[in-house]
Amino acid sequence: MQTVCVFGSSSETIDREFLDSAESLGRALAKHGKKVIFGAGRYGVMGAVARGVTAEKGTLIGVSPRFFIDMNVLVENASEMVYTDTMRERKAYMEDNSEAFIICAGGIGTFEEFFEVLTLKQLGRHSNPIIIYNCMGYYNDLISMMNASISKGFMSEKINKLYSVADTEEEIFKQLEEYEAFLYNKYE
Repeated sequence: MQTVCVFGSSSETIDREFLDSAESLGRALAKHGKKVIFGAGRYGVMGAVARGVTAEKGTLIGVSPRFFIDMNVLVENASEMVYTDTMRERKAYMEDNSEAFIICAGGIGTFEEFFEVLTLKQLGRHSNPIIIYNCMGYYNDLISMMNASISKGFMSEKINKLYSVADTEEEIFKQLEEYEAFLYNKYE
C-alpha cells in the first residue's frame, strides 16, 4: 500500500493533541514512503498532516473543489493539487486513488467520508483498509453507536471486520502491514 488517504478536521479550535498527533502521523507516513492524499486544507488536522508530510519531503496530493480556491483555505506546498468541480468528485478522486484510508478526528465532513468508504467497502466496491485513528478516545462514542446498531439488528456484526481502530500511530502502521482483506456481502 503506497497511497494512503487521510480524512480529518479542518478546525483550528480543537485540542492541540489532535493537531500534534496528525502532524506526527504525516511525518511517519512520509518516512514510510507513503504518498498521502487528503482534502487539501491548510487548517486543522488536514493542515497538520500536510505539515508533517512536507517536513519529511514526502509526496502530498491535495484534492479540492475549485470553489475553495477563493476561500484561501488550501495548502500551498502540496506535491500535486487536483481540482474538481464538486465535493462529490473530490471524494471520488480520493477514494479511487487510495489504497488505504485513515480516519483522524473530525466533524461532519470526516464522518461522511468515513461512512462513504465503509459503505463502499460493504458493497464490495473496494477492499482497502479503513483505520479509525482513535486519538484520545475521540471515536469511542461512534464505535459504541456502531455496536448499538449491530445489537439492534440494523447491521451485521461482520461490519466491524470492515474497519479497524488504532489508538496509536504505531497501531496504524501495524494494521497497515498486517492487513488482510475481508470481503463481505451484506445480502448473504
